[in-house]
Amino acid sequence: MSILLGICTFILILTSVILILLVLAQKAKADGGMGAAMGGGMAEATFGADTGNVLSKATINASIVFFVLSFALYLGRIYEGKHASASGDALPSISVPVSASKPQAGAVAPAKAAPAPGAASTPAAPTKP
Repeated sequence: MSILLGICTFILILTSVILILLVLAQKAKADGGMGAAMGGGMAEATFGADTGNVLSKATINASIVFFVLSFALYLGRIYEGKHASASGDALPSISVPVSASKPQAGAVAPAKAAPAPGAASTPAAPTKP
């Protein structure tokens, strides 16, 4: 499933680049601006006098492909995530057992106050002066 999602992601990237180039190649409504600077005249020479219709239809088709692929990838990632957690392929949750007897290598033991060498193990009762 992940190979298919990777291929669809690559196609989505290509579609987005093509969509950007199609939008930049179109002439603006005022016959100036970025469309004329980025090759609007070249597109007219290539496709003929009916350039606006060809580029408009190509832009519409590329945008439809872009949105369909985006939605399909969204659903595919949700499907992959749910089935990965159900089958155990998801990242494991780590639970660390607490053991006071012997610390594991690399683990930091909690700081405890060491008793004085001659002190009793139980605290002494306070004395009154």
